[in-house]
Amino acid sequence: MARQARKRCESGIYHIVMRGINRQDIFYDKDDYQRFI
Repeated sequence: MARQARKRCESGIYHIVMRGINRQDIFYDKDDYQRFI
């Protein structure tokens, strides 16, 4: 069974949640974060 299509937000703003294994940091500095975004 196929998954449902994503709902699109009119503002184009989405909330992204990322967590490392055992809640470790996944961004070590601002450059890491900016590269992700």
